[in-house]
Amino acid sequence: MNILSIQSHVSYGHVGNSAAVFPLQRLGHEVWPVYTVNFSNHTGYGQWGGSAIPATEVAAIIDAMDARGALARVDAVLSGYQGSAEIADVILSTVARIKALNPKAVYACDPVMGNAKSGCFVHPDIPVLLRDHVVPAADIVTPNQFELGFLTQREVRTLDETLAAVDATMAMGPRTVLVTSVECPGREAGTIEMLAADASGAWIVTTPHLPFKANGSGDVTAALFTAHYLSTGSAADALAITTASVFELLERTHESGQRELQLVQAQEAYVNPQRRFAVRVLR
Repeated sequence: MNILSIQSHVSYGHVGNSAAVFPLQRLGHEVWPVYTVNFSNHTGYGQWGGSAIPATEVAAIIDAMDARGALARVDAVLSGYQGSAEIADVILSTVARIKALNPKAVYACDPVMGNAKSGCFVHPDIPVLLRDHVVPAADIVTPNQFELGFLTQREVRTLDETLAAVDATMAMGPRTVLVTSVECPGREAGTIEMLAADASGAWIVTTPHLPFKANGSGDVTAALFTAHYLSTGSAADALAITTASVFELLERTHESGQRELQLVQAQEAYVNPQRRFAVRVLR
């Protein structure tokens, strides 16, 4: 599978393409990364070097790839944090061009806005841009529970409310939704859940909750789920292996005591995770 991944890049650590590319390659997929920023490290450190890449330059890179015949060979487009309307326009234009060349190609969007603990950490224009323009053009979206609430302008707290918001999201355009960091009342203490749904049903997986923040874990999750879903055609199967792989990555990172994801050290988890978690059918 050929995946065009349009995301940020950091030299130190693992977020954006620096988190998504290697796990996909380890699974045997061809990944063509296009960078939207070139930073020393993720912005959670408070200080960084580098700069955002102008949308015109991103577009020029994609145009030159098209001249090589690459866009016609793309099976999936993957995007994460979108820092401006101009970058979003380039991504949406690229998706349209690719689908015209290959109608079977899909667009997987991780609508990065924030989380329940930190709130919204992007420019105020970005969530509206994602909700009104980007998400409706996507085939697969991978919001966390907080982002799901904003996308649908709904209260998303209980499992029923989460499922209703998933349905509302699919009504916007996407045919498949993965919801990460699901924390509904009534779940077992010390756990966290991940939920996936498409037209054929909805499923949920419960894992232990590891008590630390891991920047880039959402980027890895979106990449793995997209690849597994396209390879298997099953949201339930993609959910199962993605959850197992990401938990093993996070567990190894937590045990290391390091701030950055142990992305390379945990590479066997992407291919053959050692622990599996039950997939529960919701409907």
